[in-house]
Amino acid sequence: MKKLNERIKKIREELHLSQEYVAKYMNLNRTAISQIESGNRKVSAEELKVFSELFGITADELINGNEERIPENMFVRSFEELDEADKKEIMNLIKFKKMMKEKPINNV
Repeated sequence: MKKLNERIKKIREELHLSQEYVAKYMNLNRTAISQIESGNRKVSAEELKVFSELFGITADELINGNEERIPENMFVRSFEELDEADKKEIMNLIKFKKMMKEKPINNV
């Protein structure tokens, strides 16, 4: 079973979040995030709460390693914070991706 620091790093990378972004979100410096991920710094209860909010999973899921599902609520929360033009752009991209999956590509 992975340790908490390893799960934090794995989830951060799966969500394509930089250490810098996470640090700013948590009001820490990037070095603190690096130390947490390497196991050289403990995570406080408050930091655990913020990690779970950012990653869109419960603190229990983060601690116990049950991160098999995609944190949809994190994406919904992020989407709601965008302006209308960005929302429209993302929706168009989703439509395009669906269309590309439904339409077979003919290699000629």
